[in-house]
Amino acid sequence: MRTCTTLFHIPFLPYFLIILLAAATTTFPLPPVEAAALGGGQWQLLQQNIGIVAMHMQLLHNDHVVIFDRTDFGISNLSLPNARCRNNPRELVVKNDCTAHSIEYDVVSNKYRALFVETDVWCSSGAVTPDGTLIQTGGFNDGDRAVRSFSPCPTCDWREDENGLLARRWYATNHILPDGRQIIIGGRRQFNYEFYPKKDATAKNTYTLPFLLQTNDPGAENNLYPFVFLNVDGNLFIFANNRAILFNYNKNTIVRTYPTIPGGDPRSYPSTGSAVLLPLSNLQKPNVEAEVLVCGGAPKGSYQKAQGGKFIPALNTCGRIKITDPNPKWEMETMPGGRAMNDMVILPNGNVLLINGVSQGTAGWESGRDPVLNPFLYKTYSPAGSRFELQNPSEIPRVYHSTAILVRDGKVLIAGSNPHIGYSFNNVVFPTELRLEAFSPSYLEPRFGNVRPKIIFPALQSQTKIKYGQKLTLRFGVAAALVRSSLTVTMIAPPFTTHSFSMNQRMLVLEPNGVRDLGKSIYEVDVTTPGSAVIAPAGYYLMFVVHQDVPSHGIWAQIL
Repeated sequence: MRTCTTLFHIPFLPYFLIILLAAATTTFPLPPVEAAALGGGQWQLLQQNIGIVAMHMQLLHNDHVVIFDRTDFGISNLSLPNARCRNNPRELVVKNDCTAHSIEYDVVSNKYRALFVETDVWCSSGAVTPDGTLIQTGGFNDGDRAVRSFSPCPTCDWREDENGLLARRWYATNHILPDGRQIIIGGRRQFNYEFYPKKDATAKNTYTLPFLLQTNDPGAENNLYPFVFLNVDGNLFIFANNRAILFNYNKNTIVRTYPTIPGGDPRSYPSTGSAVLLPLSNLQKPNVEAEVLVCGGAPKGSYQKAQGGKFIPALNTCGRIKITDPNPKWEMETMPGGRAMNDMVILPNGNVLLINGVSQGTAGWESGRDPVLNPFLYKTYSPAGSRFELQNPSEIPRVYHSTAILVRDGKVLIAGSNPHIGYSFNNVVFPTELRLEAFSPSYLEPRFGNVRPKIIFPALQSQTKIKYGQKLTLRFGVAAALVRSSLTVTMIAPPFTTHSFSMNQRMLVLEPNGVRDLGKSIYEVDVTTPGSAVIAPAGYYLMFVVHQDVPSHGIWAQIL
């Protein structure tokens, strides 16, 4: 085990800081957007320089975020502690590298420390196990078969097994299964899947998935980082390019083929839209419904044209489909503007924040133009045609290799952006971006303070252990008169986020079974936890009390 015992710190090199400060003054015109309701939201710069590009992010249950880029970007802007260096003769760029390519960021203290990663994690994937350990798989070069793990502790660092995978996994997707294993699907020129860990020593084969070959687009591929969600029947919804299937991974059979998304344009990498499994509710009913939302991307041929310097307008549509319906059909919606490389973050109240990205071009080196600085808020429960709300813009373009994640106080962390093969800070359209910022949705504005719940029990700093199908009581305070019909409890699984897709992002809505007034604006609410690991795979979730669309700060709950 490699460890790093230095304290959290905020180091940076003055040369790069000067460049970054200059880049911070650059302004970009907003691309034209269609009419949409005007919203709010506030931006806050948290760190001027975290030293690395946030290509991958994962929130852990100690409120720390593991962030990493790739080892072959060249020398980063953050030195490893204690004069430590990475001496790797297989490295393609810097074989003796004394800089970090991963950090652990403490959300509460707004500080970070360098981590040591040996093998190349470029365009890799991951998921968190039920005990809270980040399992991170694949990458490039010497890292394409690697399995890395990171456990939350003050001095922990990456552990690495360079031969943990059977196939080379680059641009693959991971998903946690009901039994706690991960399924790892696809990757560049890998039309198959495998499991980690293996059930037994004899389970050594990969399993062919022809659907990935059928959706492979010669010259652009467009089936990388497929959108994968665990359906409520235990099968996997897999979307690649412009098509989707329902897949029984135990029998290696296709249960259902869904209609092609209208228009037929690709949505997965490198066209790079994004997707979410919308919040699951009515969990006590025998037939839980599930819907998937796919937004943005780039028209067919955009990737090839971008290589020649022609940037095609990104798609401005979303497709929403009820994947549990016996006769599922796509419902198409129009966003306020085109968007590719957009991250989609489920907020505690069930709405979806679309953030980052460009309005022209695709993912890939230098392949995007016209950054979209305004987030779009998608109001999940509003009628079709009135679901989008334009949010206040950032001043920082977030293009290729940018990320966004929800944290416990209801804010969204945003970082990354580097469309270059290496770190490039000047004489480029989009400088390499090392700033970390937070977007506060409008529900955090002071004007909503009187309706905002505050969880009293379990304590905010506790990590509550819950079982499937149990009665759970939460005590909370709210200053305004309680509107019981607008009260819910939600659970969100923090995802592994990279390349505009949040793997394992999942939200459960727990309807109140009873609400008691304890006096002095204090209440108790009873809910029933999800009934099985098919609905909610075991592990850590953020739990919120939501009142009139305004969430409390979250608490950590581990369901086993």
